[in-house]
Amino acid sequence: MTKADVISEISEKTGISKDDVQISVEAFFNVVKGSMADGENIYIRGFGSFVNKKRARKIARNISKNTAIVIDEHYIPSFKPSKVFVEKIKTSEKVKV
Repeated sequence: MTKADVISEISEKTGISKDDVQISVEAFFNVVKGSMADGENIYIRGFGSFVNKKRARKIARNISKNTAIVIDEHYIPSFKPSKVFVEKIKTSEKVKV
C-alpha cells in the first residue's frame, strides 16, 4: 500500500476530500520527521513509538581498499509497535500464511 492508497482510503472512510487528507497526512509526516530530527521521541498510544536509537562508535572495514573506517556514534530512527498493534497483526486472518 502506498501513501496515495492510504490517502484514498482515509478519504473514502471519512468523506473528507483527498486534498484535505493529503495535507493532513503530509503534516503528520513532517511533524514526525521534524520532532525526531530535534531529538524528540513520539509515543502514540495503541499504535507505537517513533524513537531515535543510538548506535555506538565502531570500526568498520572497507573491503575494496582493505582499510579500517571509524564510524562515530550516531542515531537512527526506529519504530516500535505497541502491544495492541502487534496483537492485532498476530490475530489477523488475512496475514496468516
